[in-house]
Amino acid sequence: CVLKESSLVKNGQKARIRSTAMAVPPATIGPGVEIKFPISQSLRKIDSMPHNASLSRRRFLKTIGRGATAVSAGFWTGVAPAAPGPSGSKLNIGCVGTAGRAAADINQVQTENIVALCDIDLGRLRAAKERFPDARTYVDYREMLEAEGDKIDAVVIGTPDHSHAPATIRAIRAGKHVYCEKPLSHTVHEARLVAEAAQKYSVVTQLGTQVHAEDNYRRVVEVIRSGTIGGVTDVHVWCGKNWGYRQDWEGSLSGKGELPPELLNWDLWLGPATNVPYWPGRFHPAQWRRWWLFGQGTLGDMACHFMDLPFWALGLRHPVLCEAEGPEVHPEMCPIGLTVRYKFPGTGGGSPVNLTWYDGQNIPKEINGQAVPPNGVMFVGSDGMLFSDYGGYRLFGLSESDNGKFVDFQPPEPTIPKSIGHHAEWIKACKDGSPTTCNFDYSGALTEAVLLGNVAYRTGARLEWDAEKLEATNCPAAAQYVRKDYRPGWEIS
Repeated sequence: CVLKESSLVKNGQKARIRSTAMAVPPATIGPGVEIKFPISQSLRKIDSMPHNASLSRRRFLKTIGRGATAVSAGFWTGVAPAAPGPSGSKLNIGCVGTAGRAAADINQVQTENIVALCDIDLGRLRAAKERFPDARTYVDYREMLEAEGDKIDAVVIGTPDHSHAPATIRAIRAGKHVYCEKPLSHTVHEARLVAEAAQKYSVVTQLGTQVHAEDNYRRVVEVIRSGTIGGVTDVHVWCGKNWGYRQDWEGSLSGKGELPPELLNWDLWLGPATNVPYWPGRFHPAQWRRWWLFGQGTLGDMACHFMDLPFWALGLRHPVLCEAEGPEVHPEMCPIGLTVRYKFPGTGGGSPVNLTWYDGQNIPKEINGQAVPPNGVMFVGSDGMLFSDYGGYRLFGLSESDNGKFVDFQPPEPTIPKSIGHHAEWIKACKDGSPTTCNFDYSGALTEAVLLGNVAYRTGARLEWDAEKLEATNCPAAAQYVRKDYRPGWEIS
């Protein structure tokens, strides 16, 4: 094996360049020229990884004061806060959700004033209140937005997917800047409504795709746009996570269930979703991703992170065709392995792009003869291939005999500025009107495309997609998955 190493300093970051002339073990990745960048500690968290109507808001909040036993409060340690924003007054921020990803988000905006906290889980709310004793507390984000009024400038939303759009669109219509975790919505239609509302009310927005701010994605975008691997015609994107079907949970949505814990307001956790029974550990926390009623499986969880890279590099927005395959469709639970094929029209006079997503048990072991790890993106161009994950990228020839062509590769000069931090970027934009890179116009289109994959899977059809009308012109049955109904009081239209 011939191995070369050198260092490259770009934008203050030292990147490690490695090139190999022979195959490496199949558990890693095939030969090529590799460049690695450090990734932030907060980003590593991404991959770690009948209702109780008698619990009133007053009783729920009263329990905080008498020292209720706390349940899991999520990631409150080990995450560095965002860098201080520009000079001037601090933002007053309200937070919807206080644990898990929401806790990580709060850590990143705690340089500002955290003035309001909302969570349906009293133990989690109490833990957050201990950190921010001056913050006002709520269990219903609708009440928080109404009561806070002009006392808050911005809202951070970190809830299960089914509450993303209802909370976000209410905050936007109240004139608040919004940072929302991914995916932006639970349905394709919701993503469009949220993006349109953000434009109408001229608020600053950012989707929680934190990897977008890392150096590696920026350098990959520059390499692809430089033409290093030629014109890109195919992209393969995959993630080995598996948020899907569990046989032992069959019937959970229609069974009798159990009484929710006293600290959990199950009715508010359900929010816009159909009233279903509570089962310990099957929905809250985290497991909601397995259920169509609350999440969108692995595709909904991870595709906004990984598909973000080809969307950015290639200027993609709306596919014209989409089809998917996996196990037999279950009416309640997401698949344990999915393959989705998209066709995007060419941009800037380029050729159409075929993008294929794989997850769970369907992830590939190799792409075009190159061994690949469990997560990543592979661009296939006319003159070569580029593999990327969160922290680095590697170049390949189109054939084994061609793998040496990039041994002397020198990255193009950086043109995309170094990020000040994903959350810090949003904070700065809220104060001075500067742009954000994952605003809801960009990330709304990304979310639409991601969630369309599950629409294709659930219909079993090759969808001919009219993005302007949000309609599969050849499949009327798709409409039931593009849009959804809401419980009274939670509507967003």
